[in-house]
Amino acid sequence: MGPGIPRLVVAGTASGVGKTTTTVAIARALRARGLRVALFKCGPDYLDPTYHARAVAGTSHNLDGWMMGREAVLSTFAAEAAGADVALIEGVMGLFDGASPTGEEGSTAEVAKWLEAPVALVVDASGMARSVAALVQGFAGFDPGLRVAAVVCNQVGSRGHLDILRQAQRSPPVIGGLPRDEAQRFPERHLGLRTADEAALPEERFDHWGAQAEAWIGLDALLEIARGAPALPAASEAAAATAGAAASAGAAPRRARIGLAFDEAFHFYYADNLRRLEAAGAELVRFSPIRDARLPDVDALYLGGGYPEAHAERLTENAALRAEIRAFAGRGGPIYAECGGLMYLTEAIRTLDGRAHPMVGLVPAEAVMCEKLQALGYVEVETQARTILGGAGLRFRGHQFRYSELRPAAPATPEPAPSPAAQPPLPIEHAYSVRRRRGGQVAREGYWAQSVLASYVHAHWASNPLVPEGLVASAAAHRKERAR
Repeated sequence: MGPGIPRLVVAGTASGVGKTTTTVAIARALRARGLRVALFKCGPDYLDPTYHARAVAGTSHNLDGWMMGREAVLSTFAAEAAGADVALIEGVMGLFDGASPTGEEGSTAEVAKWLEAPVALVVDASGMARSVAALVQGFAGFDPGLRVAAVVCNQVGSRGHLDILRQAQRSPPVIGGLPRDEAQRFPERHLGLRTADEAALPEERFDHWGAQAEAWIGLDALLEIARGAPALPAASEAAAATAGAAASAGAAPRRARIGLAFDEAFHFYYADNLRRLEAAGAELVRFSPIRDARLPDVDALYLGGGYPEAHAERLTENAALRAEIRAFAGRGGPIYAECGGLMYLTEAIRTLDGRAHPMVGLVPAEAVMCEKLQALGYVEVETQARTILGGAGLRFRGHQFRYSELRPAAPATPEPAPSPAAQPPLPIEHAYSVRRRRGGQVAREGYWAQSVLASYVHAHWASNPLVPEGLVASAAAHRKERAR
């Protein structure tokens, strides 16, 4: 085994202590020094990786122990961190929080132990002095198999406050902190942080936090800790070598083109899922359901999650594109949709103000926004019928996080058909059996009709690589049918 990839897990004592701000600040500062920084996010979160991507002008990859499993976590990390000067892995929730209240499954601690990575613990130190030692000592000693190597104190009141915290907590050392700065904090929305792709978040905000990390955090000490990480397991090194060989050999032969909905309304995709589609022979072609009047020349559509409710009026106004999607379905074109994509395929999205905004109209229901969270947590899916993903009995893992629910569409005057090719709502079957990880409840879901498959489940295909292969195969079959 060769030298280890320099790596550091940025974990927190709880949600909301500033893990994302700290990770972004450190990454931006290291990039300003000319270092190549690879970024990762523990857990199923889609939003934090958009901040990572802005920080280093690159792609952030999720590492989720429950959805992906150890082998996929290790191979994904090794492949995507290869060639980087340092890899930063942002944790999820608190360091030991995960899929179980009694075990480490799905936690940041689990991923850190798999990667044999040291941990920098982020603490919200507002209103705290010597108590920081009690808190940190509890985390550092909780699991002997985990190395908490440093502490970063967030919400620090002054340089003097930081000095007090350093004196109170010496081992593992407080290697710095970030000052309280309400004017520069990242904004929030009902799903947590806003996506970092929004125009309201200027590049200067990232530069500000990078400068704060350079001034307030001992980056040299952090780099020394990261460089002390051991070599990765041999299987991970082999995966990195395989990925490098594949990259040098060129792209996989293209079997089909898949249209990827990507704009302000739709942008929640696991980078690993997209990579797996490309590895199976798909060319991914982005289009905007908000701005584009025509679909690109593609053989299938992938409508991911996002914020369609926040852009409902603009989606409704683009009647031409909605008609294109209905016509595409009418011609047997495969359409796979997740969460926000499912909402877009319904007859309407009803926003919190009670207004119904007409959508594509392939799923005979309304997506109704609610004040309270409607579903949250990991799920395991088993297909009950043959779909565009493959035969019945396919199993894969994912998660749900949604504030909407499907209800029968309220009677309304139909929209004038914008095209004679418009497709009426399809009769729907439930193609999924969905088991919740916590509680074990089983429900029928997955709205399947002809060539359309839509669900509230955000799937991670590392849990079953046959799924992306099946979607590409369906796209390729449609491509052949079109060519006849």
